[in-house]
Amino acid sequence: MNALVEFFETIPSSYRTVLILAGLTLFLILEKGIPLYKFKYQKINHSVLNLSLTVMTLLINLIGAGIIFRATEYNLVNQFGFINIELMSTVPLFFKVIISIFILDFIGAWLVHMLEHKLKYMWIFHIVHHTDQTVDVTTGLRHHPIEAIFRLSFTVLAVMISGASIGIVMLYQTISAFSAHFSHANIRLSQNVERILSFIIVTPCFHRIHHHYKLPHTDHNYGNIFSIWDYIFGTLTKIDKIDKIKFGLDTHMEHTKINDVKNLLLIPFQKYKTP
Repeated sequence: MNALVEFFETIPSSYRTVLILAGLTLFLILEKGIPLYKFKYQKINHSVLNLSLTVMTLLINLIGAGIIFRATEYNLVNQFGFINIELMSTVPLFFKVIISIFILDFIGAWLVHMLEHKLKYMWIFHIVHHTDQTVDVTTGLRHHPIEAIFRLSFTVLAVMISGASIGIVMLYQTISAFSAHFSHANIRLSQNVERILSFIIVTPCFHRIHHHYKLPHTDHNYGNIFSIWDYIFGTLTKIDKIDKIKFGLDTHMEHTKINDVKNLLLIPFQKYKTP
């Protein structure tokens, strides 16, 4: 475990980018071979649209990376955060890493995601993610740039509370990115595999219910890496005919508008439509 954490402490950004792109490529290939839905769409155009939104968040993410690094430095210098308290001094590194990842996933992913659905000022930006009517692996990249600020704020909070080092944070973020690719991927897994995995982690079927175009399904299954939070907080829901789900948002169903980058960026500033 020491070697793994040290690897992610010093991993060049180019290496981490390659790892994330490799995961994205893997699921793009699997979507071609074992798709659950036979979408009738221009996959390349759809991918370019979603990727373009991610490119727009690069500056925010670069600034965010610096803030996160400062937070981990503060933890190290001041022995701040849960895994650094005296009670945890004799706990093996393996368990500290696991505890940190759980805290980072709960606060930096599940909690902020749930709040994005409950607080209007956050929801109007998160709408952009939910407007995708052809959910595939690139949907995980479809976010309004301002939403990145919300996510960054909660990630920094999680880093401070957990006491995580930069190596643990980089490990978590790499796992988180892979999980986002996996949970949005349009791939068919066997029912038994889905059922067993979904008790622990967020699977494609578990998450695609969240992309149902109507309430109350949209306000369930918020998980990012671990599905446990939805079980604990009662935000879990299931659907029998998973392959019959209609994706998108009932308030934003016009095909031309939800596939236009300019309009997607302006959605938060347009007249609000109640779901």
